[in-house]
Amino acid sequence: MNASSRQARQTIRTRTRTQRAASRINRRGNGSLTAHCIAAGLAPKEARTVANSLRKNATKAGITGTAARTHAARQMRDCRRYTPAQVAAIAVIYKPRKPAYKAAAARLTLAA
Repeated sequence: MNASSRQARQTIRTRTRTQRAASRINRRGNGSLTAHCIAAGLAPKEARTVANSLRKNATKAGITGTAARTHAARQMRDCRRYTPAQVAAIAVIYKPRKPAYKAAAARLTLAA
């Protein structure tokens, strides 16, 4: 595989991941903070990092989200799902330092 096809596959993979997360949120009306971050264009590792920071800011703002159960690694886990409006309210409080996180926070704020 040459470099151009590797780059093309990575672009398609990123675009597909973003679109799937966004369509899942639109279909359900809510999603986890990580799903919202992936829909904003972050990679999964970065999305988890931003989601943890957003979770801290959600408690500061008093936004609890909706309790839900999810399948993860063949086990059921408790999670919280947030609407795009709730995520936008949390993202306003969020003050990231990294430029990629700043851009994601701006997209999360505009998503509502």
